[in-house]
Amino acid sequence: MGVEVRVEGLTKSFGGQPVWSDVSLTLPAGEISVLLGPSGTGKSVFLKTLVGLLKPDRGAIWIEEQNLPRLSERALYQVRKLFGVLFQDGALFGSMTIYDNVAFPLREHTRKSESEIRAVVHEKLEMVGLLGAERKLPGQISGGMRKRAGLARALVLDPRIILFDEPDSGLDPVRTAYLNQLIIDLNQQTGATFLIVTHDINTARTVPDNIGLIYHGHLAMFGPREMLLSSTEPVVRQFLGAQRIGPIGMAEEKDSDELRAEAEAGVELPPLPAIPLQLRPSDGRPRRAEQPPGQWCAEHGIVPPAGSFRNADGSAWQPDARQPDEVLR
Repeated sequence: MGVEVRVEGLTKSFGGQPVWSDVSLTLPAGEISVLLGPSGTGKSVFLKTLVGLLKPDRGAIWIEEQNLPRLSERALYQVRKLFGVLFQDGALFGSMTIYDNVAFPLREHTRKSESEIRAVVHEKLEMVGLLGAERKLPGQISGGMRKRAGLARALVLDPRIILFDEPDSGLDPVRTAYLNQLIIDLNQQTGATFLIVTHDINTARTVPDNIGLIYHGHLAMFGPREMLLSSTEPVVRQFLGAQRIGPIGMAEEKDSDELRAEAEAGVELPPLPAIPLQLRPSDGRPRRAEQPPGQWCAEHGIVPPAGSFRNADGSAWQPDARQPDEVLR
């Protein structure tokens, strides 16, 4: 099962140039969280800091009662074994076959025999749908297959926390949809804690249990998916609605003249789009952290946007025998 990751007051800068400051959030154990933000806001830096590749200026990262920034190199090495990481381009060794790429962590960090390694590698390749491609080189397979091979390698040590750095980068919408479903299925199978950095709004709206948004050097908001998808906070609403109107500009933040011109023109953001249903595992079972659609909104007195929580055919969602008995609207 996954473990909780608790971040408290995390601050990072390079050469006196701040990246973000005072970031505090908790990644619930076993759940899928997504981290969003305009380009250049330090999302990848945040992932590298979480895994201990970069040291923060201030703050704490608590995992199993251990504060990563305070650990010795030896202790940090052990904690890193809890992590698996899928890099943007898969980060595969070009001269190694897919099999050897996936086997590499096992050969480096375990004393398993080659027969044991073979069994594990085949298991992970089967999980990501690549069994049969193990003898190919990374240059002989598609971008989507390279992503899946990188994911198999991230899974090979059975990590309890998996970080995804823009897994949809360079993929077309169809491959992105397949990858999103694979991520949900793997979370269901492994129970690991997932954190996904992405720019894909459809992914952010349908895949996670929780969403966070980094903007202008701080964490604008982090919480349950319905909280952000129903938020009227301008920067959250603009980003999740993929709109030009709002505080975010081409250079991350619009200047005062642009904002004043919008205000004088009476330009307003369009209504919030409907909140879609979360994607479910391929077998149709409820997700590990699934709540009845609309429950968070109902508990907090929020009226969700019109048309929210409907099936693909437009009909209102209804519970079935495998779902909670009541849906709160």
